[in-house]
Amino acid sequence: MPRPAPPVTLSPEQSKELLTLTSRRTTAQGLALRARIVLACAEGRQNKQVARDLGVDPATVGKRRRRFIEKGSDGLYDEPRPGTPRKITDERVEAVIIRTLESTPRNATHWSSRMMARQSGISTSSVQRIWRAFGLQPHRTETFKLSTDPLFIDKVRDIVGLYLNPPQRAVVLCVDEKSQVQALDRSQPVLPLRPGQVERRTHDYVRHGTTSLFAALNTATGDVIGKCYKRHRATEFRRFLGEIERRVPTDLDIHIIMDNYATHKTPAIRDWFARRPRWQVHFTPTGSSWLNMVERFFAEITARQIKRGIHRSERELVQAILDYIEIRNEDPKPFTWVRSADEILDAVKRFCLKTSPVNDNANL
Repeated sequence: MPRPAPPVTLSPEQSKELLTLTSRRTTAQGLALRARIVLACAEGRQNKQVARDLGVDPATVGKRRRRFIEKGSDGLYDEPRPGTPRKITDERVEAVIIRTLESTPRNATHWSSRMMARQSGISTSSVQRIWRAFGLQPHRTETFKLSTDPLFIDKVRDIVGLYLNPPQRAVVLCVDEKSQVQALDRSQPVLPLRPGQVERRTHDYVRHGTTSLFAALNTATGDVIGKCYKRHRATEFRRFLGEIERRVPTDLDIHIIMDNYATHKTPAIRDWFARRPRWQVHFTPTGSSWLNMVERFFAEITARQIKRGIHRSERELVQAILDYIEIRNEDPKPFTWVRSADEILDAVKRFCLKTSPVNDNANL
């Protein structure tokens, strides 16, 4: 008679871990199969029965049972296999990293993998692996700007507080202008999308005028109030505020978030707000347009309607913008602000410490 297989006993933590491996979509299929084998063995089934149920060889079941009993969850993973010895030493890897971070090629502003390979005497693929392992991307660049507003901290806490904990009986509106939106028509007809061929259009264009989009985003519902004007002066901004005033129920207070653009702070605009006590104005810090949630809507309408649109007149452009807003408002979805004020301020502090020389005796 064959000996019965040794029993597999699972702790609650091990059971949870194995079940997670079998149900998680990102788990490798081989690893998920091993987890199912161990779970089946823990139910008291013998190797042949488990092999028959899961469609694997009984020897595989015995191997996974034995390894789990000996090593626990670590036994699910393959042990490192011997391979060709590494040819690139740690010193050469370090040299590539230092050269990437601290120098530039003679004829370019940044390194490419081929340039670095020629300079370092290793293959292009090896350079790419080193860069990938250390998170280096010399070909990429991003922009940033730190606000110098002396009230930066207070304004961040104020606006983020409105996003995360809006006041009762009030509506929070993010307001801004997208100025000089161009009505563009390509100089030749667009070649449409086909199987195996992307849409193609000429690089040059004919401009048929511009418009300025004024928008107010309701942070709670995602609704957008939008109007287009020929210009974007304080006069047009005053008219847009009147449009908001007409659309918001009179029994609600209005908290408006906007930037420090000159047309938002003229005496006429200040007097207009002063005569309406239900309006509360919140200014974003200078150089911090990312804090105004309506900028996310501007990015959305640019990508979905304006950038690839063909508009042969200013009137066509305005109508396309208003139609987009109307359709969007039929099923609005608010943007979700996920970071607290403390998280934002901590991130800014970490960035400052990384990029600015700080006196060792400075009080941080």
